Amino acid sequence: MSEPRILVCGEALVDLVPAGDTTYDARLGGGPYNVAVTLGRLGSAVGFCSRISTDPFGERLLGALSASGVDVGLLQRGPEPTTLAVAGIGSDGGARYTFYSDGTADRLVADPGPLPASVAAVSFGTLSLVFEPGASVYADLLRRSHDEGRLTVVDPNVRPAVFPDDYRRRFADLLPSMDVVKVSDDDVHWLGQGVDGSTPEQWLERGVTAVVTTHGADGLSVRTRRVHVQVPGRRVPVADTIGAGDTVHGALLHHLAERGLLGRNSVAALDGGQWRDALEFAARAATITVSRPGADPPWATQLTGD
Repeated sequence: MSEPRILVCGEALVDLVPAGDTTYDARLGGGPYNVAVTLGRLGSAVGFCSRISTDPFGERLLGALSASGVDVGLLQRGPEPTTLAVAGIGSDGGARYTFYSDGTADRLVADPGPLPASVAAVSFGTLSLVFEPGASVYADLLRRSHDEGRLTVVDPNVRPAVFPDDYRRRFADLLPSMDVVKVSDDDVHWLGQGVDGSTPEQWLERGVTAVVTTHGADGLSVRTRRVHVQVPGRRVPVADTIGAGDTVHGALLHHLAERGLLGRNSVAALDGGQWRDALEFAARAATITVSRPGADPPWATQLTGD
């Protein structure tokens, strides 16, 4: 396995997804985990930095990472249980979560130390930037990665039930260390509320290079200081939307990596046509994910010729 060009940092957990009136399917997930799996399945040289339990769920998580081609050299293990996310699926296929995360393995991640020189881009997001003490570890790694000149990508992936109000301030404090922010319409709304709220326009003013926004069935858009591009969504039967945004995140990074565009300056120089190509590729990948239950990103062969 080649040295990772992209390193994804954050939690791995198990989604308990309704499979009937009284039963649930245990599906592997967690925003950063799904991003790493997406990148691995598409063929990127990707690694995963996290702490995963040694319990049976943790063994499944580890096995699926390896099967998807994800490097686990920076993965930590511990005897603490795996975080569980109980998903409720709405009539629109959207998921709502209840988390069981006290004392779980992913919250106790330690600083991985110097990253491999091969790593050009580092990705963060979701619960790992909220739940302490791991949140502080990842925040420090985000700042350090940005200072070292690596491309940094953040998806807050807001979960209102467990995100404290002061996360808006913490998010704003980290903006100077973010190059690309990937959000949903719901994220934008939540992050804009209250005295510490901020908007995508303000994020760009604080130093963010690009804001990529998912609009559900209405597609994707990107805003930079130079361009604003939107691509439509693809209408397909939706099983659920679990992992759709994570697939967009991973597919976008894969598209940039394939074209040698993982640098901060390279992303800043992308024109409207290049962004359109990237967003259309990410939308195609997400279409496959939403067509099947749970977070099940596509493999590269499933996108060939589409």
